[in-house]
Amino acid sequence: MCTLLYRKEKIMNSNTIKKVIPIILAGGTGSRLWPLSRKSFPKQFLNLLDSKYTMLQKTYKRIENIDNICRPIVICNEEHRFIVGHQMRQIKVEPLEIILEPEGRNTAPAITIAALKVLDIFKNTNIEPILLILSSDHEIKDINKFQLAINKSIEEALNNNLIIYGVPPTYPSTGYGYIKSEKQLDQNKYDSSKVEKFIEKPDEKNANYFIKDKCYSWNSGMFLFKATSILNEIKSFSPEIHKNCEKCLEKSKVDLDFLRLEEKSFKNCENVSIDISVFEKTKKALVIPLNCGWDDIGDWESLWKISKKDLNGNSLNGRVIAQNTKDSIIRSEDKLVVGIGLENVVIVETKDAVLVSNKQYSQNVKNIVSLLNEKGFNEAQNHKIVYRPWGSFLSIEDGTTWQIKKICVDPGSSLSLQMHFHRSEHWIVVNGTAKTEIDNIEKIIGPNESVYIPLGAKHRLSNPTKLPLILIEIQSGSYLGEDDIKRFEDKYGREHN
Repeated sequence: MCTLLYRKEKIMNSNTIKKVIPIILAGGTGSRLWPLSRKSFPKQFLNLLDSKYTMLQKTYKRIENIDNICRPIVICNEEHRFIVGHQMRQIKVEPLEIILEPEGRNTAPAITIAALKVLDIFKNTNIEPILLILSSDHEIKDINKFQLAINKSIEEALNNNLIIYGVPPTYPSTGYGYIKSEKQLDQNKYDSSKVEKFIEKPDEKNANYFIKDKCYSWNSGMFLFKATSILNEIKSFSPEIHKNCEKCLEKSKVDLDFLRLEEKSFKNCENVSIDISVFEKTKKALVIPLNCGWDDIGDWESLWKISKKDLNGNSLNGRVIAQNTKDSIIRSEDKLVVGIGLENVVIVETKDAVLVSNKQYSQNVKNIVSLLNEKGFNEAQNHKIVYRPWGSFLSIEDGTTWQIKKICVDPGSSLSLQMHFHRSEHWIVVNGTAKTEIDNIEKIIGPNESVYIPLGAKHRLSNPTKLPLILIEIQSGSYLGEDDIKRFEDKYGREHN
């Protein structure tokens, strides 16, 4: 459908309007930041640096003042669709599209899908769409410099170049990929250079050499190019990805506020990055220096490096006391944590798990998560707090035939009309006002009031007010799994959960 639009390069004229379309890549599990980041609620949806915003929200907020910026397209796992929708609404942003991947296939298929979709959106307009590819887990300190770099890159992109942003290295990192440019880059200017080659994570010797040679920069994983330009290169160097993505979009379906990608065609795409599939092969790649205090928050040590610290070099967050402790990161989500006589350690406490590690081994947390998965530990993937499109619930305590939950329902939200085959429930309101419906009987209840839902009763819970609703749910029955549910009505279009 879009092929005819990009078979030949467009020439800008006085009637053409240039628009920068942010493509925010919000997939990934962030397993190196376990136990805070987990598959059910990964790092891009967390507030890691005591900000007003989550990582995803900050990704858009830092570009909203760029020249000719448009509403974003967000690409995420379908499991996180309601989290993305909720966090975008919190910052009053309505994405052009929230695209749901059935599984992660790296950046080449995701960017191909985004480019095809953008051309489809603007096919009957005089708009020239320029794609700004952003990862949702980066931290940038100097927003003005970042925006300036983007604005100064647009003309290069309009000339059919593919822009990749290279970050001047500040230390000899062995955890980042590098870009070698054909000429030395002045980190205080925004002049471009042809890309000579890409280097995967180097050893320490080469990393020390790269930091001295001004031809080398960190690969930020951020890109800028016209939709037509990148599709031409993808079609040339990765035709199967291009073909499968076209098929995928043709068969994709709109689901509420989301675009659900067709599973078979998308899974047929090679699992490969845009760097390998296109940028290492094309002659159109330009690197532009990005000296703006960039960091990829990949593990606990990298988070420690960019966090605020006390006089002893400690990053402390939550209910934490540290004595005779230095150069450590200690976070508490729930309980009081006390550290005495520690150095270069990571301590992270959540409601259901605690991580204690030497800081230099923080990269190995990913291996621990794999081990936890192998052994069947639920804590590897899921938090105690489970987020739903209507709010969240927290499992407080459970036994063989009973369970206690704290349920939070957002203002104006409601759970589905449902029933359970194996359990009864008791709802006790502790804050706010609840509207209950049990076998067609509606009732309004407030704090210290309760209702009983017998096994098999058709029921629904709603928050009709503008304030949060908090209640305690006591479940009792022979089976308490989340899949014991039959839905009759659900405004979120869910079949489960």
